[in-house]
Amino acid sequence: MQHLIEMSGIKKSFAGVVALQNASLHIAPGEVHAIIGQNGAGKSTLIKILTGVYRKDAGEVMIAGIPSTISTPREAQDAGIATIYQELSLVPLRSVTENVMMGYEPRTRLGMIDWKTAHKRTREILERFGIDIDVKAQLGSYSTAIQQLVAIARAVSLNAQLVIMDEATSSLDDQEIEILFGVVRELKKAGVAVLYISHFLDELYQICDRVTIMRDGQTVGQHVIAETTKLGLISEMLGRDAAEIEAAGMTALGGGEATEPGSALFEASHISTARGLRDVSVTVRKGEIVGLGGLLGSGRTETARALFGLDTLKSGQIDNLGKGQISTPAEAIAAGIGFLTEDRKREGIVPHMSVRENMTLALLPKLTKLGKLDRKRESELVEKFIKALGIKTSGMEQPIRELSGGNQQKVLLARWLALEPEVLILDEPTRGVDVGAKFEIQSIIRSYVDNGLGVLLISSEFEELVEGADRIVVLRDGRSIKELENPGITEESLIAAIAHHHDEESAA
Repeated sequence: MQHLIEMSGIKKSFAGVVALQNASLHIAPGEVHAIIGQNGAGKSTLIKILTGVYRKDAGEVMIAGIPSTISTPREAQDAGIATIYQELSLVPLRSVTENVMMGYEPRTRLGMIDWKTAHKRTREILERFGIDIDVKAQLGSYSTAIQQLVAIARAVSLNAQLVIMDEATSSLDDQEIEILFGVVRELKKAGVAVLYISHFLDELYQICDRVTIMRDGQTVGQHVIAETTKLGLISEMLGRDAAEIEAAGMTALGGGEATEPGSALFEASHISTARGLRDVSVTVRKGEIVGLGGLLGSGRTETARALFGLDTLKSGQIDNLGKGQISTPAEAIAAGIGFLTEDRKREGIVPHMSVRENMTLALLPKLTKLGKLDRKRESELVEKFIKALGIKTSGMEQPIRELSGGNQQKVLLARWLALEPEVLILDEPTRGVDVGAKFEIQSIIRSYVDNGLGVLLISSEFEELVEGADRIVVLRDGRSIKELENPGITEESLIAAIAHHHDEESAA
């Protein structure tokens, strides 16, 4: 079988640092092919070589059996390769037609844009995928899912033979994901190959034919997806024995030995806020992970904000062991509470600042004496956490924006761990990171919990809560409605608690 794409022996270095070493990728016409690996494994570099963003140092690239010398993204487009990035490169204030036809608009004999033909072609392309929208309307007036489909329509309009989808479902809901998968299946029927990049392994089994695994800049495996297991894929990605990963229960939060939790670190009783909390009670003890379970809008993040002093209490109280009431984040930090926000980009990192500056932001008051920063102590601390947390960086002065998502998250985790907190509130700590980084972050959290740290864990992944939390406080409509204890919690019992709560007090 002749492959549409053949990349063999690819090598690439940046300033002497090896990014790819003997990497390969083979994609057949009309197949949906996944590429997976930890952040930093080389996936993005390999794809950027294929799409003309980078030039390879060595190796061979062939497209439809012909050696390729693609050196620009435009040349890649002309060769039939279209890329749909996680951050969509569309123009929201322009119409759907303008976005689909941009740069390739049909022209009249006088050289003017033939809008009648452009609208007609756009409708025809969208109708192939069952999409009926006003192509003259601004693209920004439609949902993210529709915008994703418009990006695919643009690729089809360019007669793409390979469509590369980078984390295409990261901002879509379940219904929108099904629509996208339908479009992928239509592309496959039409003989168009799809290279699918996703952190969500379950999606690969729904939509992909084969998978390529990368680790440390090399291709370490290629399999028919139906002939391998999720555990097998994770094992190859991490370079760890499958039995070791299985023993950790697929989530390293549950990998520690069971221990009795210590004394209470804080107790929130019947708290309510103007942001939607109505009646929430939760206790966190030393050496335990308490999960907050619930659907979107149940009050999970609002609870975290209230406990950290970001939102003022309307009623109820928080007992933090005699350290005074918490009404501001500064008071929360002084009381030994840290808060890792769910929005890493907007509320976590400062992108133009270095790894060092981002890591020590919350620690500056302790590193400063008489207005002067103790640089030596700061550097020692940063080096300690870079090593302890396995942060992959060229050095502490590297801008944090240049790090992978998983490594950015580790820097933010280090920011709070450096304060030696008693309680750490983690809001979606593994969202948007690959399986390898997720396992490492969970392992770090568990090691600190085993040494007495109390953790309040918020996660949309029920598996992460069920396998990682010692107790789960279930929230619905801004209220805590039930508490579940491990061992014994299953995803089914958590879902049942969320969906079918009976007020025991009124039944008494």
